[in-house]
Amino acid sequence: MSLTLEAVHQNLAEVIDPEIGRPLAELGMLRDVKVEGDKVSLGVDLTTHACPLKGKIEADVRAALEKAGAREVTIDWGVKALQRQIADDDPCPGVQNIIMVVSGKGGVGKSTVASNVALALKRAGCRVGVLDADMYGPSIPTMFGVMGKPAATESGKIRPLERFGVKLMSIGFLLEDEKSAVIWRGPMLQGALLQFLKDVEWGELDYLVLDLPPGTGDIAITLSQRVRTTGALVVTTPQDVALADVYKSVAMLKKVSIPILGVVENESYFICDGCDKKHELLGSGGGQKIADFAEAPLLGQIPMHPAVREWGDAGTPVVQASPTSAIAQAFQSVAERMADRASVINAERMPKLTIDRTGGKNRHLPIAR
Repeated sequence: MSLTLEAVHQNLAEVIDPEIGRPLAELGMLRDVKVEGDKVSLGVDLTTHACPLKGKIEADVRAALEKAGAREVTIDWGVKALQRQIADDDPCPGVQNIIMVVSGKGGVGKSTVASNVALALKRAGCRVGVLDADMYGPSIPTMFGVMGKPAATESGKIRPLERFGVKLMSIGFLLEDEKSAVIWRGPMLQGALLQFLKDVEWGELDYLVLDLPPGTGDIAITLSQRVRTTGALVVTTPQDVALADVYKSVAMLKKVSIPILGVVENESYFICDGCDKKHELLGSGGGQKIADFAEAPLLGQIPMHPAVREWGDAGTPVVQASPTSAIAQAFQSVAERMADRASVINAERMPKLTIDRTGGKNRHLPIAR
């Protein structure tokens, strides 16, 4: 029996995205399916450049087509990102995903995680920007080794600075002296943040990473009210003194209905050069406790390593400076898992289509919400 296009589509309909749990066809991930004899060619669009499960998806697609009778399968890979809900008055309509990096606790390495995750996404092929939302203690200029004044575009918008292909904006770029203090009350902070979102020429981005200040104050609340973010990445360190504040941050996110993409445990352990033993200097299990409380996955445990501090102080985050190192790979894994979780969150907001298999008795495709 010859291979038919109908048989191919029937078998492909059974292929499920391993992370989202819905058929690839329903998610709009399949395109240009063609059959020539026993050869099948098709396009498969991943939901993110940073997809860690591409190999699993490819194996499942090939298995389904071989089951239908295909002897040769050619796949044209692409990316069709699932995006956040974007309202008509959204300040960043060209940004598909806005990721908040939060902790509630200062000194846990939140800016380090934000910078390295952003660069990991960029290295995976994504279009990325970083907004330093910590008005009192901006760290992004130091982390990326960038100082200077942003220029205005012809339309009157602010052109972000750029390094390593990542668009950057920070209050630190606007200060006359890097040691100057920002002495503003809440309304001024909120106004500056919204201006950085709305009046900066971000253009088309796959991810805008927001490095938030510690605590649960004005900045986080303003974001929840004015911007439909994709979700939050929560950063903690293992010890109890950090967890006490991070719990509060998670509780705030839940209260304002911001999805939690996952938890990163920074400074999880130290590996001694002499003994290769894992030393948990700050305790253990803190990240998992936060993840359990947040009802979200623990996306990764980042070890202590001198290179993280050295390269960060030098203005080149370790993911960019030493991308093949073990510590850079740990950040890369976190970025991939976070991107996958963002796709899951966005997919949950999409209507589910039920294909009409009644032979035409139903005239329209019913939508189950």
